[in-house]
Amino acid sequence: METKTIKNNEQSTSKTIRISGSEAVVRSLIAEGVDVLYGYPGGAIMPVYDELYKFQNEIHHVLTRHEQGATHAAQGYARISGKVGVAMATSGPGATNLITGIADAQIDSTPMVCITGQVGSHLLGSDAFQETDIVGISTPVTKWNHQVTKASEIPKVIAKAFYIAKSGRPGPVLIDITKDAQFEEFDFKYEKCTGIRSYKPIPETNPNTLQAAAELINNAKKPLVVWGQGVILGEAEAEFKAVIEKAGLPSAWTILGASAIHSTHPLNVGMVGMHGNYAPNVLTNECDVLIAIGMRFDDRVTGNLATYAKQAKVIHFEIDPAEVDKNVKADVPVLGNSKETLAAILPLLKENSHTEWHQKFKDLYQVEFDKVIKNDLHPSKDGLTMGEVLIEINVQTKGEAAIVSDVGQHQMIACRYADFNVSKSNITSGGLGTMGFALPAAIGAKMGAPERDVVMIAGDGGYQMTIQELGTIFQTKVPVKIVVLNNNFLGMVRQWQQLFFDKRYASTEMENPDFVAIAKGYHINAKSVSKREDLAHAVKEMMETEGAYFLEVMVEKEDNVFPMIPTGASVSDVRLE
Repeated sequence: METKTIKNNEQSTSKTIRISGSEAVVRSLIAEGVDVLYGYPGGAIMPVYDELYKFQNEIHHVLTRHEQGATHAAQGYARISGKVGVAMATSGPGATNLITGIADAQIDSTPMVCITGQVGSHLLGSDAFQETDIVGISTPVTKWNHQVTKASEIPKVIAKAFYIAKSGRPGPVLIDITKDAQFEEFDFKYEKCTGIRSYKPIPETNPNTLQAAAELINNAKKPLVVWGQGVILGEAEAEFKAVIEKAGLPSAWTILGASAIHSTHPLNVGMVGMHGNYAPNVLTNECDVLIAIGMRFDDRVTGNLATYAKQAKVIHFEIDPAEVDKNVKADVPVLGNSKETLAAILPLLKENSHTEWHQKFKDLYQVEFDKVIKNDLHPSKDGLTMGEVLIEINVQTKGEAAIVSDVGQHQMIACRYADFNVSKSNITSGGLGTMGFALPAAIGAKMGAPERDVVMIAGDGGYQMTIQELGTIFQTKVPVKIVVLNNNFLGMVRQWQQLFFDKRYASTEMENPDFVAIAKGYHINAKSVSKREDLAHAVKEMMETEGAYFLEVMVEKEDNVFPMIPTGASVSDVRLE
């Protein structure tokens, strides 16, 4: 019978114990340092829940109100803590309800292990009650998955799952465990996984590419850095800051890269992409060397690939070889972990300032300020803007809060105007754009970093997709600050309908419930404001309240988010109005 060595966070033991597969699941999680997991029980996973009941002092299980909420909470926990998030569900609909969160974690490189129960192995393929082929369903959106039919497989498979989820470019893993494997007894030992044959999570760095990259950067007249989440995932913030400061490199970020350096850093020139800042978007097509670090050239960043940075030499620092040359051809690919590759290139770089080039960014920022930012943050009209709300949050949190945003106009406003002065502060759904992400993700984020303020920003549409997780907040007493920017519209869709569909607002105007009453029904302090003179006090009250707080801000119904690059347009074809 297969045996492994159990290694707890605090102690190691080679003692063999005879236990059930379900107890092995729990003991394996403890050995991996899991102290919190999110889930929803059901028949096929009930044996594991029965064992969790016995280990309540070691693992805190959070009962979410929907399995999708469990995955988003696990994502929020992972994104802010750097640990692996864990979600659990039963078979059939419980398992399929995890898929959206798993897909979100896959495209945003979030380490997560999902455990699902499954019907007994003798029933597989028989269309038994609550049977779905979750391994087949999840294969396209997981980094790895596996079905367990024997209890003796459990320690090895869980150890492998955590190693794969966290190593290299992180991602979600799913383990499906049949009910008979959960009941079966075996001799249990545990050993963490430290390597898998044929799986190389971190590619070797070619010293020649480092030298070539340094030469291009040193000779560049108009260099531009675009960094992504790879800097944060690689814990390379210090190395990144040292590189751009030594070489004087203006640096722009993708939404998942935000917070790797302070928002106010003089080399931080703003956000790139569809609703990014004017200067870095326009000057992407003027730079002579484009240095991409830990980003994947998503279409929302590049716009029309046929016109994207064609004049520039492209250097691509990347841990995942599959991303190199996938969308944008790299003249110099630098493979490896960003912490190591940036540290290695630092001594090869010359000190520089690029004063005239930097001035172009400042000049274009002034254009954007005059046409867009001034109206967003200091409006002359009566109605409140989303930007005003973010400014008040900045004042009250001093830019040190973790901002967990949903998807839509408010997300772009939050990314543009929130101050990020601490790494891992911008937690949002990037690649998948999952409405409903924010509320459960904020719960996980607060649990992953209880010492930090966590402020959730959502629109009235996305908020209602997972509004039931207010029940999770009520039960756990997690002190999340909830801000809903309510314009009674599906705002981003409405903006597109206004600009490209002659204002045919098809199925985007919303009749909303009394959000304050709903929050109070869950015994959460709540308030709604619609007047400018009430905003500052309301945000201050929210942040000073000890527990959870819900704040609804009624904002302009038909405000648009600019700048904007229409789909398929060049990054230099930025609309400011």
